[in-house]
Amino acid sequence: QVQVVESGGGLVQAGESLRLSCTVSGLTFDEHAMGWFRQAPGKEREQVACISERRHTTTTSADSVKGRFTISRDNAKRTLFLQMNSLKPEDTAMYYCVADLRPFGGCSGTPSWRWGQGTQVTVSS
Repeated sequence: QVQVVESGGGLVQAGESLRLSCTVSGLTFDEHAMGWFRQAPGKEREQVACISERRHTTTTSADSVKGRFTISRDNAKRTLFLQMNSLKPEDTAMYYCVADLRPFGGCSGTPSWRWGQGTQVTVSS
């Protein structure tokens, strides 16, 4: 069974940085695209970024984080990261790691996401 587990959330002040991590079990990690979503209180869940399996091609979907957030992965360690810099109060949200269950989906088409339980990020002003 595929399990997705996030870590690294917390409370930070505006302008600070935070790095989220995500580990996945139950699938061949380097054959599956990975991504991050977030959901702020009272708002729709939005996709933040996606990264492909082996070429590590990235797609940042949320305009509000471009230039500040970076998605990366270490296939040898089966770990996904989200480096978040220059955090703002509006980045406060539950952040979810997702794994595309389709092998070699490459962040295209219609992913079949397996979700983690989320990690809370709170940015104070």
